[in-house]
Amino acid sequence: MINDEIRDREVRLIGADGAQLGVFPTARAMELAEEAGLDLVKISPTAIPPVCKLMDYDKYRYEQSKRERDMRKNQKVISVKEVQLSATIEENDVQTKAKNAIKFLKGGDKVKVSIRFRGRQITHSEIGLQVMQDFIDRTKDVSVVEKRPALDGRHMIMILAPKADKPAKAEKARPAAEPQA
Repeated sequence: MINDEIRDREVRLIGADGAQLGVFPTARAMELAEEAGLDLVKISPTAIPPVCKLMDYDKYRYEQSKRERDMRKNQKVISVKEVQLSATIEENDVQTKAKNAIKFLKGGDKVKVSIRFRGRQITHSEIGLQVMQDFIDRTKDVSVVEKRPALDGRHMIMILAPKADKPAKAEKARPAAEPQA
């Protein structure tokens, strides 16, 4: 609550610099805020008496929104792309699907690899497991298995995540050792 929305008889007042000013009647606190050209903002309504602070509320809200924008800008959104295989998939199809998965992983996305078993294929789920293992081997340079292949009803699902790019120790040490010209 700010300014006229505050209905308490008296409030504990904190100055714009953070100093405790003491307990004032609300009307007197409003006068002090107007003299300073600031807003009276209730920051702790449950305290007895409630705690209010003298501040420029519009500037405070602007800084809050600016901070939130910066936080959102620094976030990295990771989406999950899906690659669907089958238990009877051919070699060229696996190569194409693996190439797409590698492209997604290099882009920083996770990849959900799924196999849907049709009809009686479910009785030979080990074939699907072999296809998944082959897919892991094809993408092992750029991926880490986040969730191992698991059977979920008629689907076998696994999730691959991109490998973290960490330079080797030798690469870290080399630039520091080179003399500056």
